[in-house]
Amino acid sequence: AAAHGVEKIKTIGDGYMAVAGVSRPQADHLVRLARMALCLPELVQRLSAAHGVELRIRIGIASGPLMAGVIGADKFSYDVWGETVNLASRLESYGLPGEIQVSDAVRTALGDSFVFEPRGAVEVKGVGRIETWLLKPGNAGAAAGRAG
Repeated sequence: AAAHGVEKIKTIGDGYMAVAGVSRPQADHLVRLARMALCLPELVQRLSAAHGVELRIRIGIASGPLMAGVIGADKFSYDVWGETVNLASRLESYGLPGEIQVSDAVRTALGDSFVFEPRGAVEVKGVGRIETWLLKPGNAGAAAGRAG
């Protein structure tokens, strides 16, 4: 995450939540997340082979408004929440092993600087049917300054 300028928020069971552009504004926050996401399946594959276990990763990316702040009265924790966070979580959980599923808003914002494969409409709990896309390796953000 740090290598891409992405901030780890927390781990939740076997999940990992990360954001970009929240604690410090980044015009290319979405590009940073996409580039990190594209690195993760290969990393997980290498770890799987090195340790002799079968690991697969699902990734969901959403973009939009959210709330962020320090929560707690005795034990403080920085967290993010809101519809965008819920959508990213649902995109991950309704995703395919080894794939990066993104919302239509993410695909539109990243534009032609990344490669996408249409997945089609997916029924998402609490949201309804939404168009989703699979982010694929390829021209990983060559025009990084244009998206975000």
